[in-house]
Amino acid sequence: MRDIERLLMRYDESHQNKTNVLIHAIAVPSIYFVTLGLLWAIPVPDWIAQFNVTWAHIIAVPVLYYYFLLSGPIGAAMTLLTIACFGGVYWLESAGISVWQFCLALFVIMWILQFVGHKIEGKKPSFLEDLRFLLVGPAWWWVHWLKRMKIGY
Repeated sequence: MRDIERLLMRYDESHQNKTNVLIHAIAVPSIYFVTLGLLWAIPVPDWIAQFNVTWAHIIAVPVLYYYFLLSGPIGAAMTLLTIACFGGVYWLESAGISVWQFCLALFVIMWILQFVGHKIEGKKPSFLEDLRFLLVGPAWWWVHWLKRMKIGY
């Protein structure tokens, strides 16, 4: 069994309740977005800023590499999500919305929702056992979409 299949099976064990799954379908990609937004908002040194690069860009590279190691289709899907998230952050900036304030508020709300979902589920979040599950969550979210599109992962 491949590592991605093992990780997804373990993640799936604590995500069976339909309400919890629905909450995670909203909260997981939202948390990915706001995490990138928060990283984006951290000032970078001038020698990095001159290349129009943020901490979000720098962190996205090894994160996407990890997803591609797990699965090519999941890596490609996460690349699309990452690009969409960057687009969302650009939009927030162009709309004059404080990226860090918006992302921090949404971060707190989405994590509260996640814990409510796990309270309903009656099982603790997977990442409390293994921090990799913080990255497996978005992959799990994509697997639902990949299966619907009949794309193997």
